[in-house]
Amino acid sequence: MNRRKFIVNSAKASAVTLVSIPMINNEVFASVECKDLTSFSQITLPYSFDSLEPYIDKETMNIHYSKHHAAYVKNINEAIKEENIQEKNEISLFKNIDKYSSKARNNAGGAWNHNFFWECMTPGGKPMPGKLSDSIIANFGSIDAFKEQFKKAASTRFGSGWAWLVKDGHSLQIGSTPNQDNPLMSVSDFKGKPLLAIDVWEHAYYLHYQNRRADYINAFWNVVNWEFVANQL
Repeated sequence: MNRRKFIVNSAKASAVTLVSIPMINNEVFASVECKDLTSFSQITLPYSFDSLEPYIDKETMNIHYSKHHAAYVKNINEAIKEENIQEKNEISLFKNIDKYSSKARNNAGGAWNHNFFWECMTPGGKPMPGKLSDSIIANFGSIDAFKEQFKKAASTRFGSGWAWLVKDGHSLQIGSTPNQDNPLMSVSDFKGKPLLAIDVWEHAYYLHYQNRRADYINAFWNVVNWEFVANQL
């Protein structure tokens, strides 16, 4: 009986050992996999290319979305593979963007910024909800004062870049970033949670407005999706 118990117990121990090895391996594998490789995608444009006319023309929207934005998405996904970038999500990547190449920085910003920009607009615009209006007035004095400050940030951004309305703690701030940087990036001098953005790269307006950036910015107010902006608060 002792011999029989020994054989049975040995068999059980062997079975546990054999089962426990793949379980341990699975746990190790899972711990590696939980750190997801970041990937970017281009959102489906929430309106047709001609829906923002006459303020933003069809041809500009087509080229901007189908060529420029698509290229940023393609290039950041290449950089992710080339540099073995492993981050939990896009925001995590921005917080650590100083660790990566200029290719990763420029194209990650270009991909994310444009996705956000498309959502900031809608055909005919949408009214500003009261909670957003109250917050803007509390921070800038009036809606008109806010628009003037935003326009100044957009029009005085030297070269290519973006202008932003952000939430910084309990206050709203207006500022701009160069190239494809955004306020979520560790390298940005201007930081906060984006609420509204306007692209002031020339490819965003030059076909229709030529060098008249101020006219493009004025036209932008006609298509702002204030409901989306308010939802970011």
